[in-house]
Amino acid sequence: MSDMGRMEKMDSVIEPMLLESVKLEEAQKKNQYIGAVCVSLGAVCAGTVLAWTSPVLPQIQIPKSNMTNATGGVSLNETILTNLTQVLGNATLNSTDIGFKLTESEGSLVGSMLAIGALISAIPGGYIADRIGRRNINMLIAIPYIINWLLIVFASNAVMLYIARFFAGLATGAVCVTAPMYIGEIAEVSVRGRLGSFFQMCLCFGIFLTYLVGALLPWVGLSWVLLAIPILFAIAMYFLPDTPVYLIKCGRVTDADKSLRYFRGPNYNVSNEMKVIEANLAASEEKKAGLKDLVASRGNRKAMIAALGLMLFQQMSGINAVIFYTVPIFQSAGTSMSSDVAAVTVSIVQFVIAYVAAMIIDKRGRRFYLMLSSIGMMVCVAALGLYFHLKLNKISFAGLGMLPLSSLVLFIVAFSLGLGPIPWMILSELLAPEIKGVGSGITVMTNWLFVFVVTFSFPLMNSGLGGHITFYVFAVILFLATCFVYYYVPETKGKTLSEIQMLLNK
Repeated sequence: MSDMGRMEKMDSVIEPMLLESVKLEEAQKKNQYIGAVCVSLGAVCAGTVLAWTSPVLPQIQIPKSNMTNATGGVSLNETILTNLTQVLGNATLNSTDIGFKLTESEGSLVGSMLAIGALISAIPGGYIADRIGRRNINMLIAIPYIINWLLIVFASNAVMLYIARFFAGLATGAVCVTAPMYIGEIAEVSVRGRLGSFFQMCLCFGIFLTYLVGALLPWVGLSWVLLAIPILFAIAMYFLPDTPVYLIKCGRVTDADKSLRYFRGPNYNVSNEMKVIEANLAASEEKKAGLKDLVASRGNRKAMIAALGLMLFQQMSGINAVIFYTVPIFQSAGTSMSSDVAAVTVSIVQFVIAYVAAMIIDKRGRRFYLMLSSIGMMVCVAALGLYFHLKLNKISFAGLGMLPLSSLVLFIVAFSLGLGPIPWMILSELLAPEIKGVGSGITVMTNWLFVFVVTFSFPLMNSGLGGHITFYVFAVILFLATCFVYYYVPETKGKTLSEIQMLLNK
């Protein structure tokens, strides 16, 4: 009799959440950490493409005062020769030698094309992972990242950059779904939270790496260096097994047994955990839902509004505008500190705080951290607006030049404590099991939609309205975010899934 047949003979179906509490023999953790680190190389790839525009756009974009002096293009062969020369160490070359420059609107589109690609691939990424496996989809994701960097280093015009960023977006939208999926399915309950935090930390590391190398090398050299990361990602995934959840879902029970023994240790008794996985899969098949079920009950409607609202405010806070355009912000501020040094400083803080946040996120309630985060971010962007307002009116005093750096650093700290991790965390807590699949897909698409809106509009707002008004607008949005959390988002910490659903349906 097959394993699934034996499950059907059980007297009753054990509740999936209760099955996680079944006491299992002590498992080894080493290979679980190795697997999480390897798949989180995809997050490093995502961080590099998110941050790439910050050190690069100032090098290839025409200054506003020189907009009429755009240079013509050169042939692809000349561009290839120039790029190869730069890779061999001629660090004296700059973007003028490449042969093309971007207008302000072209630079804005280069930044926002990433979000368009991610918007398209977010939902299909999960579907393809179910078809070909978590391991295989993560290996394939490395391909559009590699195409992105090759198109960039051989780019001879803006269109090649658009296409490159679109491919980067396709990979990023998918990896934000498939990498956490892989980690969640290989990690045992006792380390799932810690390993789950690797993705955000590695994303921040990718941002830091891009800022650091971007401060040392011209933009083509930076892109050649970053090309190595998706290659390493694909190689690392090749040597890992697929997840036991996927293998059992496909009926490959023997392979699932081998996978569990790889991640738990060769002497680990896998039978109890195999039963847990089989029961969870059986329960999820019974509770599949469609779009209409998202609004079928009061609880589902409130959960979707809360989840979508948090995703909206996460992006409309301006966080990706800050990450994409850190260097231009400091250049326009005209502070005495090097913009590259300031950007590296911001990225180091972001990486460190991502780790600290993972350690303290369960100390207080979700609402507490969300409101602390939105209020702190509101104060920081208001301070940035004030700085640009004072600069516009030619008002200066001692220490004013440090305001942009301190504001951005504290902005990143506040974001990493609340509006950064919690919307993703609370998503799985708010949505009922039967709508989690379709509801998560819609919220991820919403998130990337607003990434596009903010990253495309920010440089245009900054140019058309001025830095002071732009950041004042973000401050108003964050005030509304605070009100939304206070009046609408329920507290989920310390509550079971059934208790949360009862609270939502009141």
